Amino acid sequence: MGGVWFTLAVLLLALSSVVRSCPPSDRAALLAFKAALHEPYLGIFNSWTGDDCCHKWYGVSCDQDSRRVADINLRGESEEPIFEKTHRTGYMTGYISPAICKLSRLSSITIADWKGISGEIPRCISSLPFLRIIDLIGNRISGTIPSDIGRLHRLTVLNVADNVISGRIPPSLTNLTSLMHLDLRNNQISGPIPRGFGRLQMLSRALLSGNKISGPIPGSISHIYRLADLDLSRNQVYGPIPESLGKMAVLSTLNLDMNRLSGGIPVSFLGSRITDLNLSRNSLEGNIPDAFNVRSYFTVLDLSYNNLKGPIPKSISSASYIGHLDLSHNHLCGPIPVGSPFDHLEASSFVYNDCLCGKPLKAC
Repeated sequence: MGGVWFTLAVLLLALSSVVRSCPPSDRAALLAFKAALHEPYLGIFNSWTGDDCCHKWYGVSCDQDSRRVADINLRGESEEPIFEKTHRTGYMTGYISPAICKLSRLSSITIADWKGISGEIPRCISSLPFLRIIDLIGNRISGTIPSDIGRLHRLTVLNVADNVISGRIPPSLTNLTSLMHLDLRNNQISGPIPRGFGRLQMLSRALLSGNKISGPIPGSISHIYRLADLDLSRNQVYGPIPESLGKMAVLSTLNLDMNRLSGGIPVSFLGSRITDLNLSRNSLEGNIPDAFNVRSYFTVLDLSYNNLKGPIPKSISSASYIGHLDLSHNHLCGPIPVGSPFDHLEASSFVYNDCLCGKPLKAC
């Protein structure tokens, strides 16, 4: 009888170890994903051996209950021992294999800062219903953002910055109503910002700088209640700046520099929550609004390289705080106001205007 119990115990142990391992289909998908990549220096894939891809496979995490692969987290810049031992950041070539889409329970994909990974974002990535994070920053990925990316209703982070992605921002992206962080910086994305951008009600950061984005700033952006950081700098955006941006509840950083914006500076900006405002290198014209007040608090206020004219408004002295101010390269004229914040500013803040005078420039 004891022998029967022993045999049963061995069988149960064997069965439990099979159950606790990751499914063979997930393991096969990971090995196909690995086969498309070449990492010559760190040996991060050396741990990808054995039957259980949930056990000590570098950068792979599984769901505790189902044992399905839930997260792939591979960063080329890390403080983990494997990086510290070799005293170098990561470098990897190859491409992201569509085999990754067979991991149907994936929650996050982070393949970041490897510098040499190229190819396109697999189209099938939009079919992963549990995906919350896509972070592919710092590679050489090309092609376009998948047109049906809007199917990923759980997505909270989309970061494809510092690649060579082209094409337009797909209109379906505005269906990502859970999206909190959007980073498309430093690519070759062109075309307009989708008109329905304001539907991204959970968005707190929209970083789109360093692309070829054109067209006007959609007024619907001001409907995003949680938006704190909007960066559209170094693009080809044109038209007037919507006055409604200055009425947003939590917008604190607004970078619109190096575009083709025209019209005047919205009066609403001067008493808003915006503390870091860069409107430099555009085609803004008219006077600087004489509407500063105690609610005006700027760590940065850069209006340089525009076509602004008239005097520096006297009300600017009533601002609570202005740290860095740059009014250079405009057509301003008249005396520079006395007192704060002008008593700590250098001449470079005022040079190349038509006829400004007073400290720190020449006397009037």
